[in-house]
Amino acid sequence: MSNSSVPLLSAHSITKSFGPRTARHQVLFDVSADVHAGECLAVIGGSGSGKSTLTRIMLGLESADSGSVEYESQSIVGGRKSPGFAALRRESGLVFQDPFSSLDPRWRVAKSVAEPLSLQRRDLNNTDIDERVAAALTMAGLEPADFLNRYPIDLSGGQAQRVVIARAIINEPKVILADEPMSAIDVAARIQILDTFAAIRPSTAIIMVSHDLGVVQHIADRILVLHDGRLEETGSTAEVLGNPQSDYTRQLIEAASL
Repeated sequence: MSNSSVPLLSAHSITKSFGPRTARHQVLFDVSADVHAGECLAVIGGSGSGKSTLTRIMLGLESADSGSVEYESQSIVGGRKSPGFAALRRESGLVFQDPFSSLDPRWRVAKSVAEPLSLQRRDLNNTDIDERVAAALTMAGLEPADFLNRYPIDLSGGQAQRVVIARAIINEPKVILADEPMSAIDVAARIQILDTFAAIRPSTAIIMVSHDLGVVQHIADRILVLHDGRLEETGSTAEVLGNPQSDYTRQLIEAASL
């Protein structure tokens, strides 16, 4: 984790509602969060607490009704017109719950992993791309010779998720959003994926949305707890899990240990 006091990515007083004007449903209420270079921030809370909405806003995938988001001290609010938006899109990676929905069934693994390079790095030749793809797969715990020519249908769930992680890290991003990346993965594959996330740090910050406190305990430096769209508490992983300050957090921990 970086010792810098300036966050890599920060959100301030975020509010967000969905639905038509006559029946708006507010899902975030004045929530602030930040993540530093090389840090893993876990965002936890029950279903409908606003976890995914907050993190998607932080990565510029959705817009807030009010509040601000800054990447490397530059605003991303306003989309392409903002100074930080293009940099964040270029320097971030995404890993979601269902890896197979992220992979084109017609593409071999090599093409899927190389896709971000093809879109963003016109200066690379085919040899450079092949080397980068092989390195990303290796970092994700997959032997390139065994997986480059496979199609998604030839992969287990854990293997597919590691292919998605390889694609997410191919451009050496500074921040990755992992939204419930292991909820559909078996226990053995979870261990391998945890090892993969550990391997990409400390160079990459990770924002992980998860309901699995066992996973959170092993990977997160800090935890942010959301409850019905409001910030319940935040602190180091040891502080939040070892000495929770709110009844709601205690209930989450007790439910996880059942």
